[in-house]
Amino acid sequence: MKDLKDILSHFSLAGKILEIKPLGAGLINDSYKVTTAAPDTPDYVLQRINHSIFKDVDMLQNNFYQVTTHIRHKLETKGETDIDRKVLTLIPTTDGKLYYFDGESYWRILIFIPNAKSYEAVTPEFSYYAGQAFGNFQAMLSDIPVELGETIPDFHNMEFRLKQLQEAITADPVGRVASVKPIIDELDKRADAMCLAERLHREGKLPKRICHCDTKVNNMMFDENGHVLCVIDLDTVMPSYIFSDFGDFMRTAANTGEEDDKNLDNVNFNMEIFKAFTKGYLETAKSFLTDIEIDNLPYAVTLFPYMQTVRFLTDYINGDTYYKIKYPEHNLVRTKAQFKLLQRAEAAIPKMKAYIKECLGK
Repeated sequence: MKDLKDILSHFSLAGKILEIKPLGAGLINDSYKVTTAAPDTPDYVLQRINHSIFKDVDMLQNNFYQVTTHIRHKLETKGETDIDRKVLTLIPTTDGKLYYFDGESYWRILIFIPNAKSYEAVTPEFSYYAGQAFGNFQAMLSDIPVELGETIPDFHNMEFRLKQLQEAITADPVGRVASVKPIIDELDKRADAMCLAERLHREGKLPKRICHCDTKVNNMMFDENGHVLCVIDLDTVMPSYIFSDFGDFMRTAANTGEEDDKNLDNVNFNMEIFKAFTKGYLETAKSFLTDIEIDNLPYAVTLFPYMQTVRFLTDYINGDTYYKIKYPEHNLVRTKAQFKLLQRAEAAIPKMKAYIKECLGK
């Protein structure tokens, strides 16, 4: 284990360090809460950046800095108070950099947000708050004056994911293709329609926005009164289609079953979650959205279970080399559960379109 106090010494911190202890159970970065001794100095969050996922740390940290700086300026312009709890704050190193490299690992420090908490519950109430928060997040960044990089290239590129699937099918390294041919055929039937976003972008009809790309209820911080303070976990913030934030939330939150549910009867699409998130999202995001973006929100809802079906199936065909599995058929079970969710979402498209019109007063 690295000497964390030595790592802290490379950052411009205020106050004497009292305690360093692990924080949370994040799946990507290792995090520690750094408590200072004096009540008038902030506490901090020390994070080891996962360099195996985020390979360009310079880009990652520049994105982080540009996004938080722009949001802070927006909040100041609006006359917001308590700004240090409403946007994340990076602490520079003693030589002015946005991270410290110790020869093996990359580290960064943020100001700890006091008297705040996140929730895991996916209810209509919290889905509404999430819609408002992520719509507002996109809105604040819709006029950011700098170009951000893709921290994970092709992360939500459907054409790229289908190319990976085709490569796996062609190679068939462990002889599984024949057994999943019916699923491959179903995915192939939808492939052209599901690449709509990439085609619209090439035609100049669909812009790329700055999106969070990991929209979950637990990626928001709430204050003591249950009000949203800010969106957190900004490592995946990058240029994408607004479908990334809208569709990915629905894939996880509106699924009535588990992502790897063996009982497909459990898997359905929860319209109440859809309505709650959509209502909140359109309240804060409609000011900058184009008609094409709004019209294709139901497409976004189907895109992400389709994309995840493709990704799970690709890994199954490749011999389970990417996702961790608990038993030999785990990725196949995941594939079938995601495909069932896709089918249920497809069936709900007319209701989705009607509700969006209702939200817009059409």
